[in-house]
Formats: sequence, C-alpha cells, structure tokens
Amino acid sequence: MSALLDNLNPEQLAAVTLPPQPALILAGAGSGKTRVLTTRIAWLISTGQASQASILAVTFTNKAAKEMSARLAAMLPINPRGMWIGTFHGLCNRLLRAHSRDAGLPETFQILDTADQLAAIKRLVKALNVDDEKYPPRELQHFINANKEAGLRAAEVEAWDEWTRKRVEIYAEYERQCQKEGVVDFAELLLRAFELLSRNEPLRLHYQSRFRHILVDEFQDTNHLQYEWLKLLAAYGGAAPAAVFAVGDDDQSIYAFRGADVGNMRDFERQFAVKSVIRLEQNYRSHGNILDAANAIIANNSKRLGKNLWTEAGAGEPIRLFEAPTDIDEARWIVEETQALIRDGAARSDIAVLYRSNAQSRVLEHQLFSTGIPYRVYGGLRFFERQEIKHALAYLRLLANPDDDTAFLRVVNFPTRGIGARSIEALADSARTYNASLYATVPHLAGRPGASLALFVRLIEDMRQATRDLPLPEVIDHVLDASGLRTHYRAEREGEERLSNLDELLSAAANFVAEAEEPGLAGFLAHASLEAGEHQADAGQDAVQLMSIHAAKGLEFDVVFLSGLEEGLCPHENAISEPDGLEEERRLIYVAVTRARKRLYLSLAQSRMLHGQTRYSMKSRFIDEIPAGLIKWLTPAARPAAERYFDPAPRKAQSQAKDLGGLRIGQLVSHPKFGQGVIVSAEGAGSDARIQINFGGVHGMKWLVLSLAKLTPA
Repeated sequence: MSALLDNLNPEQLAAVTLPPQPALILAGAGSGKTRVLTTRIAWLISTGQASQASILAVTFTNKAAKEMSARLAAMLPINPRGMWIGTFHGLCNRLLRAHSRDAGLPETFQILDTADQLAAIKRLVKALNVDDEKYPPRELQHFINANKEAGLRAAEVEAWDEWTRKRVEIYAEYERQCQKEGVVDFAELLLRAFELLSRNEPLRLHYQSRFRHILVDEFQDTNHLQYEWLKLLAAYGGAAPAAVFAVGDDDQSIYAFRGADVGNMRDFERQFAVKSVIRLEQNYRSHGNILDAANAIIANNSKRLGKNLWTEAGAGEPIRLFEAPTDIDEARWIVEETQALIRDGAARSDIAVLYRSNAQSRVLEHQLFSTGIPYRVYGGLRFFERQEIKHALAYLRLLANPDDDTAFLRVVNFPTRGIGARSIEALADSARTYNASLYATVPHLAGRPGASLALFVRLIEDMRQATRDLPLPEVIDHVLDASGLRTHYRAEREGEERLSNLDELLSAAANFVAEAEEPGLAGFLAHASLEAGEHQADAGQDAVQLMSIHAAKGLEFDVVFLSGLEEGLCPHENAISEPDGLEEERRLIYVAVTRARKRLYLSLAQSRMLHGQTRYSMKSRFIDEIPAGLIKWLTPAARPAAERYFDPAPRKAQSQAKDLGGLRIGQLVSHPKFGQGVIVSAEGAGSDARIQINFGGVHGMKWLVLSLAKLTPA
C-alpha cells in the first residue's frame, strides 16, 4: 500500500484515498492527473473496496486508455485486459456488441469512420436526387452528427423552415439506410448505447449495480450526450448513485466547436451534490514565471471553478517577447532563435512553434524550408499538402500546362459538376487511342460525357483568357472564385479554415513575387512543389514541431514559441463577437502557455499578409494581461505608437491607399468613443469614403464614414 501512495503530494493523496462518493478533481496542467486516476483505481482494488469488474474508466483517446492499463499492470499483480477501460466510443461499441439483439443491430454490425460516413451520405444524396449544392453532403454530415450528439433522432428534430425540413428528411433516410445495411457511425455508437440502457430496465439495472466506481478523464471535454450516458450508468437520481470520480480542468476546455460543454463540470458538482472538490495545483512541468503568466491570463475569465498553479522548480527564465515589423520578420526571427537553441544543444523535437490558425504555418514552413531545418506539422498536413491547396494548385497547373493529366483528374469533378467515373473512363480510353492528353482528347469525345467534359475545358480556357495579363496573386484570386472552390468550402460547416488556407495561398504568391527572380506562374508552381517535397521530417527524426494550439493540448516541450499574438488573430476576430467566445480564446492561450517547460517565447507582427493584402494589427490583449515583471522585451516596448503600427512600405495596401483627409493606412488614430485603433483599409471617395479601423479589445474591427468619424492622429 505504501508503495502505491509514496511520492503523492497531499492533494493527490487526498484525491486517491477519497471515500466512495461523487468527487470532482480539478487537475491543472502538468499536475499529474493520469497518475492520480490510475493510482485511484489501484487503491480501490488493493484495499478491497472494488473489484476489477466493478470499475468503469472513461478516457478521450485510445492512447490514454492504453497508458492507464499499462500503469495499472505495473502497479498491481493483475491483468487489466478485461477491465472496462476505454474511450466513450470504445466502451459503447463493447456494450452494443454484447447486446446487439437488444440494441436492434446485427451481431456483426460494422462501424463507419468519418470518411465512410461521408461517402454513405453522398451515395444517399445521389439516390434521392438531392441538389448537393443546396444540401452539401459534408454539411449534412455535421447536421446529423450534431443532432445525434444532442440525443435527437430525425423524428425528434424540429424543422422551422423548408431547408431544415429537407435536412431532417435526409437524416431520416440516412437512419433507414444504415439500419438496412447494419452499420453505425461514431455518433450512433453513443446514441444507440444510451437508448439501449434507457429503454431496457433489466439491462440498465444490471450495469448500474455492476459499475459502482466510474472514473472519467478530461471531464471538461464531455458533450451533452456523453454526460447523459454517464448519469444513466451512475444511477443519477436513484437512492445509491455510483461513485463518479470526475477529473478535468475547466481552464483547458477548448473544444466547444466539437460540442464539448464545459458547463457539465458545474452541472455535475450541483446535480451529484459533490462534497469533495479537490484542486491539483502543484505543477511538475513548468517553471514559475510560465505558471504565473498562465494564472494571470486565465484569472480574467469569470466562468471558472478556480485554481492557481504553482511549482517548486523555481521562477526560471523570463518570458521573452518579440514584436516584428511583419509576419515574415517574425518567422525569420523564430527560425534564427531556433538555430541558436540547436547550436546550444537543444534537441529540435523539444522545440515547438504554436499558432492559432493553421494558415499561419505557411510562412513558418517557408523559413524553415529555406534554412534547411527539418520540421514536422503535428496533427495536420504541411501547407502545400492540404487538400484545398492541392486542388487550387491543380487548377493553376492546368492553366500552365493543360496536358497535365494528374492535375486534370484531380479537379475535373471537384467541385462536383456531374462528371462521373464512366465519363472519365471513356475519356481515358479515347486518350490512349489518340495518344494524347486527357485535356486534348475532350473534343473527340461524343455524347453526354463529351458535353460535360467540354464545359470543364471551357472553364479552364475562360480562366486562362481572363488571367492572361494579371499579376500572380490576382490570377490565383480569380481561379479560386471561377473554379467554385471558395463557394464549395464556404458551404461547409467547418470550411472556414480551408478558406483561410486558400486566402493564405494569395499571401504565398505575393511573397513569392516579391522575392523571386522569375515571379511567374510556372516558377510559383515549382516553388510549391519543392516546398511540399522537402524537409518534412521522417518518423523518428529529430525535428522542430509545428502545430495549432488545439493540436498541442496534452503535449509539452522544453521550448515553446507562441506566434501571432495580435488582436483579430489571437483572440480570433470571430470569437470576440460570440457568447463566451473570448473566454474560450483565453483558455486556448492558457493551454498554449502551459505547454512550455523551461522557456517561453511570445511574438507578434505589426503587419501581417492576410488574404493577399497587408493587415495592420494591435498586440493581443492577452499580452497586457501578463504582469510586466514576467516579460523580457526583445524589441523596444516603448516606441512611439505611430512608429510601432505603421509600415512605411506596406506590401500591397499602400498602393491602394486613397485620400483619407491627411490620414494614411497603417496610421494609429483616436476615436472619441472607441479609443485608439489602426487604419487597416479604405474604400470609396469624397463623402462616401469609409475606413476600416482595428480598435482591438471589445470593439474590434469597425467600418466608419470618414466625414463623420471625428478621428485624430494618436
């Protein structure tokens, strides 16, 4: 027993040895929550309070479940293989396999992954002759899954208009199709398991009496249905509910876009009348200055259960802050600092560069590529390998070389335009006969396939004609619109990131034109291919880690660069206007900061190329929330405001500047109501002239009529 409890700090020990009752463990970043969870299970078994069969442990990843089982096997002379330890999906699958007949499923039911589910929906849409532009399959997929995660079958979804009514009809047909084929998707696993226990009282009572100890990891990430399923298993509302041991950190709840509801933690505390709320605040990962910064930032959130991280490791180094003139300068500085760290003995794999938006990786990748530093994009693809970028480049390749069959096949029916596999097969047969490229063979193909393909060729030729004399960024901008790529991704529920990447392609082109000796389309395509094919590290190779803040959760590094700390980017401009959006953005920064063990760098750019145009920014409010004594400025922090926010030679916006009554784009100005802000763009002339100003803070971006704005230079 003493071997189990040795080396636990007082709070960890208190959590592990709690009596069997509902408990909430607020486990801060780096506080040893996995150790507490596993030791709790081992303690319950070794003291005879629970058998292996009476424990249910829920994690959010298979990796966490395997780690928990491995630790248990090392702690106790048991084989944890048969224990109910797994993810929500894994445990629900196990339950449904054991009771498939009661669940209304064949014994050999199959599981559709995300790609399989989308393919099934596309097949259904086609069979029902549904307009896939008005009802995009991917949006239907999100609609179906969101309703399932809310516990709603098609018959229970309220339809307020014709559009929603049609989606509900498709949802109902999808349910019938899956039932007929004996398949379930991920959301169905949980919903079907919940319904099974809800409707089958003997089965429900069996599992409620069996699982007297339910342990839940990452409780802050549970959605509505997951929490309801847990309540059902725990016999919530009954005379003797199970001892639910909920471990989580409301300050690290960053998955609201996936349906996670941080409010479940408060609901659990209230509904289960939790008497034991234990805070694990001692951090074993980071130095004190890093934790003090994280504590100061998250303290500004009002809807939190509250805790304060601390460490015995000492204050450590100050947090380094760098303000660059441009995003290119920011990326160059990050890479130069990385080189210096590597020369001083740091392993590349211990260095991570984090960003709020995946589109930010492009300029970082370019600098790493140019310097020859191996890197890996964790949890995602490199910029030029992303689906939407490869589609856009395929259209551009056809403009440059219509005989490129690979590019032709990639986009001939993307976005969908009614060109099926049989038409492509007929074209390929004809191309072999004529010994010509697919593009050149289209005029020789007769009938309906030939007509559809001829429209695609006409589209490419029209693009080529329209862009003949345009600069490279404008060529790409036109292609993104004319091809339908922007329209396609705009219709996707989560297409915003893909659209951001497409806009970043314009910035890549603008930077290429500024730097290249031959800034044409052919040169840009070669540049993209070279960057896509080089310097992505092989598995196991020592490499710098690039990742979004979302992807970084659960990881830790000796050195962390947190880039792009500007208003509108971090916090993201879309989040500022959403209910609770700013609090989630602050939790993101908290997660990012607490990834660092020894050294933390923060960086921002006064101007950033976005959507092919220069955007002027103010530093993120989150920087101001860090006590000044914790920060070491690597650039002067007290320069005149006009110098800090005005680039005298902006890359594109300067050429578009209009008569602004003595003001200029990039200038810091003061407004009597909104305070100080930066002029970022302008449109119109005379009395119709409007200017866009980034005020930061609660006011964000605003368009103002110049003649009425009462602006003064700051």
